[in-house]
Amino acid sequence: MNGWIVFWFALSVVCDVAGQLCLKRGADDLPDASGATLALATLRSGWVLGGCAIYIAEIFIWLRILAEVPLSIAFPIASLNFLGVTLASALVLKERVVLRQWLGAFLITCGVVVVAHTA
Repeated sequence: MNGWIVFWFALSVVCDVAGQLCLKRGADDLPDASGATLALATLRSGWVLGGCAIYIAEIFIWLRILAEVPLSIAFPIASLNFLGVTLASALVLKERVVLRQWLGAFLITCGVVVVAHTA
């Protein structure tokens, strides 16, 4: 894989992690409501809108990746977001992440390394 593809993959993972963090923060701030009240609160949440905007940007990044890399390789590499989200959950959101979660994220990362070496 060339340096630009690695850059696009890293940017994709960063976008996915940032998008998840924004959506989580927005979800935490939503009222205990349903229907139209919840929908309006969601549309007014800067965190939710920010997360959606990040995902829209990520669509274009992902299309760039898919133009260069077979899906059978790109998709497993993109799963590095599991490790990134787990790490961000612990560091940014101060969520408790147990050993089994870390082990799962590590095993996914090992699988990514195996797939990436086939490219």
